[in-house]
Amino acid sequence: MERKQLAPGVYITTLDAAKFNRCRIAIHLRFPARRESATDAAVLALVLERGYAACPDMTALSRRLAELYGADLGVDLGAAGTDRVLSADICGIKDAYALGGENLTDAYADIVFGTIFDPYLVDGVFDAEAVRIETETQARRLEAEFNSKRLYCVRQARRKFFGESPAGIELGGYPDELIHVTPASLKAEYDRILATASIDVMVQGVDEARVADMLLRKLEGVRRTPHPFAPPMGMPPAPLRRYREEIPGLTQAKLCMMFTAGNDPEPPSVSILRVAMSVLGGSATSRLFRNVREKQALCYYCGSAAQRATGVMMIDSGVEPGREEQAEAAILAEWEALKNGPVTQEEVDDCRRGLLSSMDALGDSLAALENWYYGQITRGEALYPPEYGKVLTSAVSLDEVRQALQGYHYSVCYAVTAKPGTAGKGGAEDV
Repeated sequence: MERKQLAPGVYITTLDAAKFNRCRIAIHLRFPARRESATDAAVLALVLERGYAACPDMTALSRRLAELYGADLGVDLGAAGTDRVLSADICGIKDAYALGGENLTDAYADIVFGTIFDPYLVDGVFDAEAVRIETETQARRLEAEFNSKRLYCVRQARRKFFGESPAGIELGGYPDELIHVTPASLKAEYDRILATASIDVMVQGVDEARVADMLLRKLEGVRRTPHPFAPPMGMPPAPLRRYREEIPGLTQAKLCMMFTAGNDPEPPSVSILRVAMSVLGGSATSRLFRNVREKQALCYYCGSAAQRATGVMMIDSGVEPGREEQAEAAILAEWEALKNGPVTQEEVDDCRRGLLSSMDALGDSLAALENWYYGQITRGEALYPPEYGKVLTSAVSLDEVRQALQGYHYSVCYAVTAKPGTAGKGGAEDV
């Protein structure tokens, strides 16, 4: 694989896809998140997926994708630390398999670059009907958060944990601000993203030179001042804050615990964090699964995850209403035992096997491989294949696992539970 710079803040990376009969082109625009336009950014991704100048509606776009042997197009908004990433990708069969010898590479690039660089506009702004439809779609998505109590609890805990910091800006925007999203405000946010974003194109199984040429032609005349990636940040340690929310009729309570590593100038590597989370609660042989869920039967599920860029570790679980404190105490006991007590090599190796197996599986998917390499780009790492990722994972020591877990400070506990006397008696959705 190789990553080349084509222009200031514009890169193309070619990944091997020799064993696949399909190809893929993805473009990622990483830009600074901004609180005042977060809702516009969330709606923008939905509007862009509806079509572009050459295919101005979903019917025309669907017809065009069907003509290309059923190619798939996707647009998404994600997060990379405190930055945002607007992505578009297209996947279809390789040129060699086109029945009529069509130039599929150019057709794919035209669609995915058209989606980003040539949106369908009416009088210089986005189509009002498309904006109305997708604003309503986003409103329904945000309203649906409450119906998934696990997601609701996690997001409530994150809101308390991050507060007004840049990492606390809502990826999906804010329900009460959707009314202010207009075709003009969406166009303003689109222009800001295009001007400030660092652009990475990832190609698999297509002619890189042709794609690079089409990309540069799309960028001609676009005034850009790409911003550097936001540096990693962590919330400062603070006294533990507890929150409890009661909902009638809940049959399964939710518990989310947030930990901070603070502003560590040299946070543990992603390989160390992967192994540490697997040992704590990220696998079927982890401490939380074996001891809290299986032996003590204190929860239905209990898992841990960590983000290097924001210095946060999260443990969330589903428990019976009224047993939240017992589950919390048991979780903390396992964390303390890993920090200060013995950790056997066999225990770590059991958890590590799952990670190594998942890295083996990356080579079976174009999208998974692309995500693997773009993740390294977002972290500012040199590109290395999953095979070397296995080497790094295998080299993680017991002491490195312990030190990583010792670096966290317990900050926020958020519980969503049933009102006394109502557990299981209402119709609230609590999956």
